Amino acid sequence: MSAPVVLPGVPALDRIESFLTELVAALVPEPAGPAGRGRPRILPALALWGGLLVCVLRGWSSQKALWRLLAASGLWHFTPIPVSDEAVYRRLAAADPSPMAGLFGDLTPLLVARLTPHADRTLAPFAAEVYALDQTALDPIARTLPVLRGVAAGDERLLPGKLAGVFDVRRQLWRTIAYRPDPHENEKLVCRALLADLPRHSLLLFDLGYFAFAWFDDLTADGFLWISRLRDKTSYDLIHTFVADGDTLDALVWLGAHRADRARFAVRLIQFRQGQTVHRYLTNVLSPRRFPLGEVARLYARRWDIELAVKTVKTDLGLHLLWSAKPAVILHQVWAVLLIAQLVQALRVLIAAAARVEPFDVSLPLLIRYLPLYAARGGDPITAFAADGARLGFIRPARRIRPVVPAIRPDQLHPPPRLRLVRPPRYARRRCARRRTDHATPPI
Repeated sequence: MSAPVVLPGVPALDRIESFLTELVAALVPEPAGPAGRGRPRILPALALWGGLLVCVLRGWSSQKALWRLLAASGLWHFTPIPVSDEAVYRRLAAADPSPMAGLFGDLTPLLVARLTPHADRTLAPFAAEVYALDQTALDPIARTLPVLRGVAAGDERLLPGKLAGVFDVRRQLWRTIAYRPDPHENEKLVCRALLADLPRHSLLLFDLGYFAFAWFDDLTADGFLWISRLRDKTSYDLIHTFVADGDTLDALVWLGAHRADRARFAVRLIQFRQGQTVHRYLTNVLSPRRFPLGEVARLYARRWDIELAVKTVKTDLGLHLLWSAKPAVILHQVWAVLLIAQLVQALRVLIAAAARVEPFDVSLPLLIRYLPLYAARGGDPITAFAADGARLGFIRPARRIRPVVPAIRPDQLHPPPRLRLVRPPRYARRRCARRRTDHATPPI
């Protein structure tokens, strides 16, 4: 799909809606009804899906708002459509949501290309890309919906599923997202499919929900780099110590000191104290000269980026309030919110570049609230928003906590002798375990 034409002097909100028109128009064509029978369909697919996106973009939060947009004011080149609210509800519930998911897939590479000049290459410059992995359960469906009024709190029918995502840390964009209907599905089983099209030698950041020896070994064998926290009470055998000074440690270890559960590849254990807390991380980047202890800690802190992106989706763009209990309507809302979230994330990076600040210095909730007001003036709202940012508090120093780590000089590191870094694995019976027979060498 070609990039949209940007017209000078057209307000940004109109440009975005024009862009959405172009994207939505590329969806599957309107299906033809039976020839000569039945009433012709009066609600075009372009109006249905386009109206859904515009509702999210404008902060509206119900199916009724979508109906009012289509029936009262009209959308884009469409005049008001004489359709009832119930007809819109039925159509949304019957429409296939997969084209909206495809639209997300079409939009993402366009934004990646636009933001690549602004990508933060200071993050692990030796890695192809830097991604954070996570999953989030969709909020329970409100029991105020008529179909659920008799359902008890905590009932499985109130759990609509979850989203598994890969977030591009350098560009501050979702790389890929998958909807999973089972809210209890194991994270590692879902995420294997999400890694299929990621460039090899990318660095992955994930939390303890992904902690498993088989998962670590599979990533290493497949050519990925990774960082994880160390789970409490995990056994390990020390192989070599680069540096040890009080609570500070940088060493090579075998994960699994017992025969029942042993990782295949040696990994690096990093430990340091900050205040009352001792932080421990694992990585398969084994060289402390290539990836110093302080850089490992600071980069892992960027795993929080995906948590903030989830907050934007749920809180700032309204996905915490689902419009319906019907699966198709839920998926339409999910993909509409994710599409708008991608655009908003991209606008923040562009505003940060214009203001010469870090993206996190730009308040995302305030951007969502006030950028449409700047767009209504005409001109270039990104430049205007950046110019007024500091004065009006749109741009302010981010309040993110930065890890304070001990400084280690290169001459303090003890180089390792020739070591055996691969051994036969044995995985305890876990749902994520998967045996491999290839013989890859771990990254150094």
